[in-house]
Amino acid sequence: MHAIIKKISKTLLTTSIGLLLSNGSFAEAEINAHQLFENNCASCHGSDHGGYLAPALNADTLKGRSPTALRTIIMAGSFDTLMPPFYNRLSDDEIRGLVKHLQTTPKLPNPAWTIEDMKKSLKVYVKDESTLPAKPTYTIDNMDNVIGVAARGKYGRGEGSKAVFINSTTHQKIGEILTGTAAHIIDYNPANPRWAYVKTDTAEIFKVDLYSMQAVRSIKTGYNGPGMGVSRNGKYIMAGSFVPHNAVILDADTLEPLKTFELEGIDPDGKMVSSDSGMIIGTPFDDIFAIALENAGQVWVVDLKEGFPVTKIEKVGRHLHDAFLSHGGQKLMIASYDDSIVAAIDLKERKIIKKLEAGCVPHVGGGSAVKVNGRTLGFGTNFGDCDKTVVSVWDLDKMEVVKQIPVSGGTESPAAHANAPYVAVDIISKDRRARTIQLIDKNSLEVVKTLDVGGHAYFPEYSADGKFLYVSAGYSGDEVVVYDSHSLAKVASVTMESPAGIFSHGRVRYMTRGLSPDEIEGAK
Repeated sequence: MHAIIKKISKTLLTTSIGLLLSNGSFAEAEINAHQLFENNCASCHGSDHGGYLAPALNADTLKGRSPTALRTIIMAGSFDTLMPPFYNRLSDDEIRGLVKHLQTTPKLPNPAWTIEDMKKSLKVYVKDESTLPAKPTYTIDNMDNVIGVAARGKYGRGEGSKAVFINSTTHQKIGEILTGTAAHIIDYNPANPRWAYVKTDTAEIFKVDLYSMQAVRSIKTGYNGPGMGVSRNGKYIMAGSFVPHNAVILDADTLEPLKTFELEGIDPDGKMVSSDSGMIIGTPFDDIFAIALENAGQVWVVDLKEGFPVTKIEKVGRHLHDAFLSHGGQKLMIASYDDSIVAAIDLKERKIIKKLEAGCVPHVGGGSAVKVNGRTLGFGTNFGDCDKTVVSVWDLDKMEVVKQIPVSGGTESPAAHANAPYVAVDIISKDRRARTIQLIDKNSLEVVKTLDVGGHAYFPEYSADGKFLYVSAGYSGDEVVVYDSHSLAKVASVTMESPAGIFSHGRVRYMTRGLSPDEIEGAK
């Protein structure tokens, strides 16, 4: 997430807020209340008041709620969530005004953020990139050993919001990129190891030179939305938004926007809907992007050639979200929250292969797949409270369910590595279980160890060589904890403010966590 949203579109102002306001000082107070929302709430709750990482806050969702209770939550924060206390950050009058604004504002119409808006938001910090160093300015054996952490910052903005880069062999910080608002996702250029791309929850993308550890350019692609992918040749970035409902292809070198896509289509129930952007992924298999239309239940395959033509795969599932690749990037496994399935899609044939049972509210995070006894096994988690909390295991060669492994709670982000014996899953709950990571033996497919990491333990990630397991301890903890991947002994701790997603530079080689480069080549 980057800087405070500086510009509210004319559509947002005239169509939405204008309907709510009278004139004079009351109107001015309401505009100030909306700016308070943008500055403190929108990066998590959505600029349209429709929800994002956190629930929707509007007149409908808060109907019947006590203003006193809402004021108390804002002042004290929400226990074991990302929401901090705002006592002493906002005045009592500001909190009261914010509560009134939330309870009287409907979910706003989809605000405009056009390709012209994107072009105007483009910032250049290093005009001549030929002046950048030819090699890293710090000691590192291999750029694959870089691990990036998306640090949210306590309030989702400010000095604590940054991308933090670590040498995963020494566990020392090697650089930080201030992002203004909470960093969400970090991706790397497959064709050039010096470039990383950081996207924030307020849809700003930074192009980062990893050699000198500085941002060279940035562009704002929307109001909210984490989706981002980089093409296999490193020439293009695709970014999607929750607000507004669109996606854009950027030149990865200059960040210039090349084409936007309005995300709308017929959903599995036959309704034409405007849709949030779900996952976006590039693949080593072809010069394409795949993007999920969350609400329309479609996956679009975008060819990276003149005009960027789109092939639409319909009726994939209801409420699509995240996905991962296998088989050299030809097979896409995408979670459908409301159908309790993970759909397998052949990106070559551009059709659904099969829909696999996946438990309630399936979630696959960044994906995990391993080779075990000649089989390619994929692992999927279940996001949220379910009667039966399991990790689903699928045979990705035969496309069938192998096992559903009982775990101690809802899970979010599985992690695996060819050189590590365990698949790690984070437990998401509102009690002490949230402090833990559970380890599944790749051969027995049983939980064999539970680590108490502290804080709220989530987003495990292995180092590129598989020797270490990195885990964020956020919410009530401000550190990334590092374990030996075999002994599970704690070996290091790296402090930062509210760490979240962890992204190994090695991902550009092994594509999906758990599949080594050799296994990828063998699958092609």
